[in-house]
Amino acid sequence: MSQKVWLGRIYLKEEGGYELVLRALNHYKKRLRNIRNSPEIKDAPMFAQIVEQEAMKAYPLVGTLIKKISEGLENSEVLSRLESDITLFEKALSCYQSDIQKMDSDPFYAELISDKTVASADLLNITSALSKITEFS
Repeated sequence: MSQKVWLGRIYLKEEGGYELVLRALNHYKKRLRNIRNSPEIKDAPMFAQIVEQEAMKAYPLVGTLIKKISEGLENSEVLSRLESDITLFEKALSCYQSDIQKMDSDPFYAELISDKTVASADLLNITSALSKITEFS
C-alpha cells in the first residue's frame, strides 16, 4: 500500500516557493495585527470582536510557521512536517491575493502592502502556489 507524499515541500524548497509563501505569511501577520481597522468589519462591532479573537489565535501560529519554513530551508525533514499547516498556507496566500487585488481601491490595503511592484508580480503566482501547496502524489 503506497503512502501519500506531500509535493508542496518540493514547491517550497526546490522551486523557490518559500519566497512567495514567506511574503504571504508576513503579510498575513500584518493583516491580523491590523484586523480591527479592516473595512469589512469596522461597521459590525459584534462580528469584529469574534474576528479579533480569531486573529489573536492565528497570529502566533503564523510566526511559528515562518520559523518552520526558515528551518526547513536548512533541513528538508522539517519541510515534511509542514503538511499539517496547509490550511494556514491557504489562508495566508488567499488573504495576500485578496489584499493585492484591493490595494488600488482602498488605502487600508495599500498601507498593508509594502512593495507594490513585488505584490503585483506575486499576484500572478499565487494561484499556482495554492495548487502546488495542496498537491499530493
